[in-house]
Amino acid sequence: MGVEIKFSQSYFWLNSWILANIIQLGTQSFCDRFIDYRIDPGRRLYDQMVLAARCGVANIAEGTARASTSIETEMRLLDVARASLDEVQGDFFNFLLRRKAVIWPLGHPDREAIWKTELDAPRYTNSLLHDAAAHILAQKSKYDPWIESDSPEIAANAMLILCVRINRMLQSQLQGLLDQFRLQGGFSENMTAERLEARRNQAVLEKAPTCPECGKPMLRRLQKKGRMQGREFWGCSDYPRCNGTRPVNK
Repeated sequence: MGVEIKFSQSYFWLNSWILANIIQLGTQSFCDRFIDYRIDPGRRLYDQMVLAARCGVANIAEGTARASTSIETEMRLLDVARASLDEVQGDFFNFLLRRKAVIWPLGHPDREAIWKTELDAPRYTNSLLHDAAAHILAQKSKYDPWIESDSPEIAANAMLILCVRINRMLQSQLQGLLDQFRLQGGFSENMTAERLEARRNQAVLEKAPTCPECGKPMLRRLQKKGRMQGREFWGCSDYPRCNGTRPVNK
């Protein structure tokens, strides 16, 4: 497969990025309303929760923007996003523990309602930023009865569920990228294949000789080591599987 440089803001269509934005907005709202000086006199908890939620959004965006040039980098950054959002989940979990509040179990009606609430597919026009903002706010409004509740226990429980959901999303996304990497390789492998293909095409145009060992087209190469360093020679295009060579006739 050849190298293809794709649109770097394709993450606007990802449900994981959209849900991460909802979690970031929900975390900011929660901290503004419920993380006050009585439990966070130095504002460290406030800052850490807000920054961890932001990190989740930013790393999904940055990782997906690198999709064309490095699946490996995309996977690493998505994993960082997952870890950051797990950190947010831990803070909401601790908030509920500190208040000795009930964490909704499986089967709780509010928990089940949030879990079953699906995100709509985005429908963007050329006004991408405008449309994306409207779409995120429209999707957030589905969860607002819980995450914007005046009850800190309801809001924290709702945010816990959204954090679990995005963890599942990112896990699935990472598995998909791993499967893609197994089939297609990474950027380095594809760049090498692209370069070799271009050189094979050039060899055909130059009417390069065929390999004496396997009969495939040969490529003009340069001796890099030894007493003949700097000397040109013909090398098999199937190297390293074939070591056939011919001298270049000046």
